[in-house]
Amino acid sequence: MVSTAAASNPGSRAARLRVQAQTLDTRAHQALLSLYALDSRLRTARRQLAGLEAESRRLRTQQRDLAQQVAAAHATFLVSQEQFGEHLRALYEQGDVDPLAVVLGAQSLDDALTQLDDLSRVTIQNREVVAAMRSAQTRLGRLRTTLAAHRARVDAAVAGARAAASSLASARADRIAYIGSLHRQRQLATAQIGALETIASHVAKKSQTIQQASAPAEAAAPSTSTNAQGERTLVVSSTGYSLPGHTATGLPVGWGIVAVDPSVIPLGTKLTVPGYGEAVAADVGSGVRGAMIDLWFPTLAQARAWGRRTVTVTLH
Repeated sequence: MVSTAAASNPGSRAARLRVQAQTLDTRAHQALLSLYALDSRLRTARRQLAGLEAESRRLRTQQRDLAQQVAAAHATFLVSQEQFGEHLRALYEQGDVDPLAVVLGAQSLDDALTQLDDLSRVTIQNREVVAAMRSAQTRLGRLRTTLAAHRARVDAAVAGARAAASSLASARADRIAYIGSLHRQRQLATAQIGALETIASHVAKKSQTIQQASAPAEAAAPSTSTNAQGERTLVVSSTGYSLPGHTATGLPVGWGIVAVDPSVIPLGTKLTVPGYGEAVAADVGSGVRGAMIDLWFPTLAQARAWGRRTVTVTLH
């Protein structure tokens, strides 16, 4: 079973919280750098999006203008056809439009040449108008196709830029929330450190009082041995107990709390107990005298299972 002796020691918990606070500061710093990078990317993405949206608007305007040009060209073509038809009808109304008939029916050579010239000019003009209109329609049709393809690409780029900007904005919001969470944890850790330091100070003073009260009996304390690693060891009789509340020093009970005779094992001493784990001498009891220790267990069943046994503890 893992020891939680350090969790019951306000000083150890305060030290651990300081390490956590430093870790939170490091994370907050890294998160701020990440937020700065996200802000830079978001600004760039928004500038790109604004440019693409402006390009899309410009293309829409060009498409509208082009559609108007196509409609105007078509209308012009229809008007030209109508005018050509009216001109032909006028010629028919004046007489045969066959070139030979024009020559034979003319009053003079000049009259024949004039009528032939009128007929030729009308034909040429009609052909030129038709050719120009078809060329304009072909050119406008190609331009419309090219413009539509370009607009489709720009619209796809706009959609992609909007998605990228939205993703970056979401990531930025998450990062800000994360920084806020780290800040709150940092404040909580600072408050907890202050509270634990106050408790630790109170526990230290009470431990000193208890330790001084046990000083007269120190001469009768059993001697310790040294193991191969150079650590002090002591053979003790250990008993399991399970009681709620706080220890004599003011610490809350918990796994790793050991009741000792302060004249044998000074309060605050760290111990390694075979079969139990790491522990701290943080309690005393009227029945704990000499080379005896009581080990705290969360349940009475566990305490009874431990029973009473002789163990060789290592003192740190």
